[in-house]
Amino acid sequence: MGRKAIVLLSGGMDSATALYWAKSQGYACHCLIFDYGQRHKKEIASAKALAKKSGSTFQVIPVKFGWNGGSSLLNRRKKLPSRRLDKIGANSIPSTYVPARNTLFAAYAISAADARGAEAVILGVNALDYSGYPDCRPNYIKALEKTARLGTKRGIQGKTLRILTPLIKKTKAQIVELGAKLRVPWELTWSCYQGGAQPCGRCDSCRLRAKGFQEAGLHDPLTNQ
Repeated sequence: MGRKAIVLLSGGMDSATALYWAKSQGYACHCLIFDYGQRHKKEIASAKALAKKSGSTFQVIPVKFGWNGGSSLLNRRKKLPSRRLDKIGANSIPSTYVPARNTLFAAYAISAADARGAEAVILGVNALDYSGYPDCRPNYIKALEKTARLGTKRGIQGKTLRILTPLIKKTKAQIVELGAKLRVPWELTWSCYQGGAQPCGRCDSCRLRAKGFQEAGLHDPLTNQ
């Protein structure tokens, strides 16, 4: 049957690259896509398209936050951050941070891995060119993997259950280069925090994406740049 992995798939360039990396490593992937009240559904549609294109199974999981913690991803009345590139990833945590979102989503993935006999959970988190979220750092991932081993049937039985983050120490340019090598269909991805017909080009996510493609010297099919 081969090796199985659970992939958290948001529809963005990082999670798409992580998915295609997992496929290149021989994993049969099952993707978890979350509908958690984010500002738009476009990224959910992108995630579905990516899962189908890669030949992976997937499911959309509704999650209801009874609180928004002031996150501009959940509260449409709040302004999305638009910072200079040299300010993105600084010590200040942006308004798009959803409290403990990665922990919650990773818990679903760990549960799915334990139930489905998967030996890995794949996360597309990045700690270099990123927005500054605390749950994207290597020490957080290390603690998460320890929790997975200690708190699951699979872990207690001594079976493999790893949290793999192939992009965590890569720049956005390196992620674009890896994705191009893996033939990630960039046209199916969506990074913008807005849900319009075209990326806004102003939000943190758009700026980081543009930085990656520009520094890699490659064309982004969503912006024609």
